[in-house]
Amino acid sequence: MGNFLATISSSNTTKMSDLKQFIESENSKHQVVVWSKSSCGYCARTNQLFQSMPNVDLVIHQLDQRSDGSQIQAVLQQMTKQGTVPNVFVNNQHVGGNSDVQAAHKNGSLQKLLNKK
Repeated sequence: MGNFLATISSSNTTKMSDLKQFIESENSKHQVVVWSKSSCGYCARTNQLFQSMPNVDLVIHQLDQRSDGSQIQAVLQQMTKQGTVPNVFVNNQHVGGNSDVQAAHKNGSLQKLLNKK
């Protein structure tokens, strides 16, 4: 019985490690990655902002449309200490949620992050 529990725990740890690698890979491959949910109004505002910007390499992951979405959100929370969506990365740097993105857009720091390669 102990082995069965160890197997479950080990399997879960491996899956979480794989998900972390997936998140890190996506964040490093794309200029902007938004970890989002389709039913979230704040996510929609963030997504619209980035979609309105020309020449931005944008990837939006709708966590509520993925079978592993809740697990990805849990890993993102471990990585960023942010449990909510949207959870935004620009040039592999964590920006935060919608209010952080909107404030950075308003004060010009978002454009600086976007220009950073």
